[in-house]
Amino acid sequence: MRVLLGKPFPLGATYDGRGTNFSLFSEMAEAVELCLIDDQGRERRVPMLEQDAYCWHVYLPGVEPGQRYGYRVQGPWNPSAGERCNPSKFLLDPYAKAIEGQVEWDQALFGYSFGEPDGPPNNKDSGPFTPNSVVTNPYYNWGDDRHPRVTLHETVVYEVHVKGFSIKNPEIPEELRGTYAAVGHPASVEYFKKLGVTTLELLPVHQFFHDSHLLEKGLRNYWGYNTIGFFAPHNAYSSSGGRGQQVQEFKTMVHALHAADIEVLLDVVYNHTAEGNHLGPTLSFRGIDNTAYYRLVNDDKRYYMDYTGTGNTLNLLHPNALQLVMDSLRYWVVEMHVDGFRFDLAAALARGLHEMDRLSAFFDLIHQDPVISQVKLIAEPWDVGNGGYQVGKFPSLWSEWNGKYRDTVRDFWRGEWQTLGEFANRLTGSSDLYEGTGRRPHASINFITAHDGFTLHDLVSYNEKHNEANGDNNGDGEKHNRSWNCGAEGPTTVTDVLSLRQRQRRNFLTTLFVSQGVPMLLGGDEIGRTQRGNNNGYCQDNEVTWFDWEHADTGLREFVSRLIHLRREHPNFRRWKWLHGAPDRAGGFGDIGWLRPDGQEMQQQDWQTGYAQSLMVFLNGEQIAGLDENGAPVSDEHFLLLFNASPEKVAFVLPAEIAVKAWKKLIDTSVALSEAGEEPVSKPGERMELASRSVVVLMSA
Repeated sequence: MRVLLGKPFPLGATYDGRGTNFSLFSEMAEAVELCLIDDQGRERRVPMLEQDAYCWHVYLPGVEPGQRYGYRVQGPWNPSAGERCNPSKFLLDPYAKAIEGQVEWDQALFGYSFGEPDGPPNNKDSGPFTPNSVVTNPYYNWGDDRHPRVTLHETVVYEVHVKGFSIKNPEIPEELRGTYAAVGHPASVEYFKKLGVTTLELLPVHQFFHDSHLLEKGLRNYWGYNTIGFFAPHNAYSSSGGRGQQVQEFKTMVHALHAADIEVLLDVVYNHTAEGNHLGPTLSFRGIDNTAYYRLVNDDKRYYMDYTGTGNTLNLLHPNALQLVMDSLRYWVVEMHVDGFRFDLAAALARGLHEMDRLSAFFDLIHQDPVISQVKLIAEPWDVGNGGYQVGKFPSLWSEWNGKYRDTVRDFWRGEWQTLGEFANRLTGSSDLYEGTGRRPHASINFITAHDGFTLHDLVSYNEKHNEANGDNNGDGEKHNRSWNCGAEGPTTVTDVLSLRQRQRRNFLTTLFVSQGVPMLLGGDEIGRTQRGNNNGYCQDNEVTWFDWEHADTGLREFVSRLIHLRREHPNFRRWKWLHGAPDRAGGFGDIGWLRPDGQEMQQQDWQTGYAQSLMVFLNGEQIAGLDENGAPVSDEHFLLLFNASPEKVAFVLPAEIAVKAWKKLIDTSVALSEAGEEPVSKPGERMELASRSVVVLMSA
């Protein structure tokens, strides 16, 4: 085999049609060997003799896509100084575009001998137990593919798991279920379009591994928040193979969704890796350059800073670790055509020496990058370190998962003592959190439920979590269900309880889709998906977390679809500027009005009443800011939103001072969609009785 010098950049394995260039960064290494693995599993080692800017590189003519490879790094072993090089460990390429196989757990994967964590290095060869990096084919015919570029205020996010969505779907061919091909299948695309969502947010699809302690319990890492390959699509979601075919299949999925104007966002986990703490395996980064890739404890570099609860934190204070993240993000946009990212535990990415820093290098690079700055950027604005809760504190390009929206809306509908002012803030986009940083209402990603917690069905059905199947004695997950609480005046019969649960689901969903900001729907909530009370399904790769299409609640799905299409048809529910309620020239309501159930305008003391559970909101269709595609001012119908979280019926008086001849009822959560009948019409000044715990949406007739 001919061996040429190659070049240091780009990092990773790059096929050019005639051969492959290999480049690996390691400032700590004293020597590096490229290991080529043939179809019989035999290993051939090629010394990488050239080094530029700490990048070890070589070019091999004739090496084509499908070639399996890895690295062995010689260097210092001094864990107390953070040095953990060991050439007996076969290492994955941090820049691998594809990875074949899964870890086979063995003591050889660890840098130490079991029972002697501070002893001499473990020199058992890990090659037979470590997956392989794979050279991939970079060429793909994208044709006329384009990013849909749905504006944020028109976006409806659907958070979904690749496997869970399709593994039981009878509309998908059996051989495709649970894969990228299934998500891009015409039946899936038609489902997303009919539902009305604009944007899929896929739970992690970067290559991840199943933790040994889970496998020992007969469990698996279902969610995938255990990344080892930041460039590689997870191979188990491929129906076509793991020797690079997963890359082509992922691109085909994106291509199909884009053709239907549906965006693809990735939930990405750049805050930590699957190598865990100082007792974890040596699979890649740890054996290549431990001090560059990980945050270490200053006074004893054997140990790792853990802002993530997983044992380690990626070291974005180091320029090459930061480059890894930026190169990965750019790759997924440019080469894989994704439309944006949701950053898991994003506060950990922006930590300086200790606290999160809005001026960190990570934010600076994101904002200056001509590619990444143009896609959707969504933060999970917290981590598990001190001061990690950072809702409302991310820079201007970012949207955030709004945990305060979730908590406030849940508390409102469970009858928790709180002021109506808090609920009003969340309903109108949380200006108290985002307006002061120059952002718009779409900075708020509103959600009631997400993958991490109860499903919507379970939220209104269980007083306590039931995570016993996770093997942690029910000690994991969210501690209490802060939503379901009928109280002393709640229903007493089984029929009444079931009816109220269904009503509460509709209440939550209606509130979500009439709120300003970006709504995020947890995949499966629209069909009543249950996890049987398990609010931490991270390790349940089975019927607990998979969509149960056989028992789908089609009535609820139609209700959700109606809400989404109502939002799409009426800009009143998706404004791109803040609502301020300033009176118009005639002295009437401005863009929004707040009223008591008696039809009178809310006064200061009304906002401070903690036990108040009923509210009426007027949305003025003549006050909408912006222009349509023809340059004409945007206008809409007027809307009244009537909220009654009380366990009692409440009579609302429709305000007479609003210049509307009649109001047409569009939504009434006290009745199922199939029972709604004709849209009744009411006149200003009339009384409208709302059932306990219900929402009514009225539109000017």
